[in-house]
Amino acid sequence: MHAIWTELPAFLARNWQELVGSLTGALCVWLLVKQNIWNWPIGITNNIFYIIIFYKSGLYADAGLQFVYIAISIYGWWNWLHGGLEHTDLKVNLASVPGMFGYLGISAAATAALYWLLRHYTPSTVPLADGLTVALFLTAQFMMSKKIIQNWWFWIVGDVLVIGLYIYKHLYLTSALYAFFLVMCIAGLLEWQKASRRVAVVAA
Repeated sequence: MHAIWTELPAFLARNWQELVGSLTGALCVWLLVKQNIWNWPIGITNNIFYIIIFYKSGLYADAGLQFVYIAISIYGWWNWLHGGLEHTDLKVNLASVPGMFGYLGISAAATAALYWLLRHYTPSTVPLADGLTVALFLTAQFMMSKKIIQNWWFWIVGDVLVIGLYIYKHLYLTSALYAFFLVMCIAGLLEWQKASRRVAVVAA
C-alpha cells in the first residue's frame, strides 16, 4: 500500500493529460445531468485533451470523433439556449419510434463505415470496437444537443463497451472515468425522465 502512494505522484505526472481529461469529462457529465449550459464549454475542453490522448494510444476514430464533438457542442450550446419555442431555452423531449429507428440506422451505418476506414487506412488494432463506440457516442452527442431523453441509452451501451476497450489499451484512468460516466448516465436518464414528466404536467 505504501508503494502505491509513493508511486502515485509520478504516475499522475506522467499521465497529467489523462487526469485533466478525466476531471473535465466527469464535470461535463454531471452538468449534463443537471441540464446546466456550462457542460458545453467544459466538454469542449475535455475534447481537446482527448484528441491528444487517443491519438497517442492509437484510437484514431476516437481521436477524430473529438473534432466532431466540438462542432456538435457548439451547435448544442446554441440550441439549448435558443432551440425552444419562440427561440427560448430547449426543454427535454422524447424521440418518436420512427425517429429512434433512424438514430439506430445512423449508428449502424456509421459503425460499418468507420470499421472499413479504420481497417484499411489506419494501424488500429481494434477497428470494430473503436468504430462501434464512436458511432454510438456520436449519435448520442447529436441527440444530446437536441435534449432527446433516449440519448442516455446510447451513452450507457457505449460506456459498457468502452470500459473494456480502454482497459485493453491500458488507459486505466479513462476506463475508471467511463465507469463513473456509466453511473452518471443512468442518473441522467432518470433525471431527464422526471424533467419530462414535469414539463408534461405544466403543458397540461
